Parts: sequence; structure tokens; C-alpha cells
Amino acid sequence: MSSNADMDELYQEIILDHFKNPRHFSELNDDEVLVDEYNPTCGDQIRMTAVVADGVVKDIRYDGHGCAISMASASMMAEAVVGKPVDEARQIIADFVAVMRGEKDSDLAELGDMASLEGVRRYPLRIKCATMSWHAISKAIDKIAT
Repeated sequence: MSSNADMDELYQEIILDHFKNPRHFSELNDDEVLVDEYNPTCGDQIRMTAVVADGVVKDIRYDGHGCAISMASASMMAEAVVGKPVDEARQIIADFVAVMRGEKDSDLAELGDMASLEGVRRYPLRIKCATMSWHAISKAIDKIAT
């Protein structure tokens, strides 16, 4: 097996792990929801809430349904952003979205598990799946950290 094939297999395993064992996923009550995003192209939906205190993203919780890419990306997003100061969280969000759109080169070492989503760029219709939760957390932070 070539190293590219090995990496593709590893990335698939990481995506499936986040899909099957999502981090920060929990059912939300309607009154907890800060942002509700829907992707009509493929039916993905995410509802999200966040806690920001002392300028730091203390918690993110989300529920919803969708393809493995959208749900895994939400799990990875939550891991990447929780515990970060708001400005750093906003930069992580902007950088990830720019990488997914092909507007910025990525440093795979810095991306961690998120590097597994870089291959999505080859499928333009799936980019929205990978970035939906990132747009949602950006909107949530804007609502509570102004």
C-alpha cells in the first residue's frame, strides 16, 4: 500500500471515529439553541450552543444529524475551539474555513485530526458539509461574545 493510500485510510478512520464517537454532542433543549444551521443540498442540520466566559470559549454543545463529514467536522471543531480565547478561536475558525476553500495552505501538523478533512476539498459540494459547524460556532460566538 502506498503512503498516500495509508494516509487516506488513516484519515477515513479518524473521520469515522469522530462520527461514531462525537465529542461535545448532546441533545439540546430548544431554549438552549443559539444557532440552527441547515444544508439543504444534503440535509445536514446542526443546532449549537456555546458558553463564553472571561473571554474564553468554555464549552460547545451541539446536536443534529447529517453525513459523516459534517458530524465529524463538528466534533473536531468543538475539540479545536473549546478552551481557547475568543480571538484565537475566531482565528482557528477562519483558518480552517480558508483551508477548506483552498484559499490557504495548511500545516497538517497544526491541524491535528482536522487534517483528515483536507481531502474534502477535492469534492466542492462536500465543502459545505465540512464547514457548516464552523460557520455555526462563528455565529454563536458572535452572539454571545460581543
